[in-house]
Amino acid sequence: MTMQRLCVFCGSNFGTREIYRDAARALGTEMARRAIGLVYGGGNVGLMGVIADAILEARGEAIGVMPEHLVAKEIEHKQLTDLRIVKTMHERKALMADLSDGFIALPGGFGTYDEFCEVVTWAQLGLHKKPCGMLNVAGFFDALLAMFDHATQEGFIRADHRAMLRVASDANALLDEMQSYRAPVVEKWITRRDV
Repeated sequence: MTMQRLCVFCGSNFGTREIYRDAARALGTEMARRAIGLVYGGGNVGLMGVIADAILEARGEAIGVMPEHLVAKEIEHKQLTDLRIVKTMHERKALMADLSDGFIALPGGFGTYDEFCEVVTWAQLGLHKKPCGMLNVAGFFDALLAMFDHATQEGFIRADHRAMLRVASDANALLDEMQSYRAPVVEKWITRRDV
């Protein structure tokens, strides 16, 4: 799969450990090395700022998408290749998805989970065939992945849909997996005969 741009969802905070910053920096640097542009929330704070800075330092493309109410708080990154201002969070998510060939979650909070789970749901419903990956830095997503496994075992997520998630602890490995991704052809709905 050819990937011109990846959307990265990540924290507007740094987290408590330096390893999270290191991972964001490594992902941004490797994306730029592979000529893969960044689409992200447009902020200059937390891991968002780290990955954008890494891409820009490596002379890569960084496109931010930010709703007006966050621009008013003056947290937008001022050196981006392009900053798109939208009215709502819903418009932000839609535009980020349109601009991207795949999606990666780095460590983050509620917003990261919301945005990533929404694009995974869109893939499950067949609304796109783009890869969805998690950079599982120091086991950050282990508990969430265990929840997804539990939901699969309990019949709420199809095994084929759970298998759509690309997960790696290393930026190079994750990008390799995403570039080789092929979307499964399965129905979304679990029926009585499936349980």
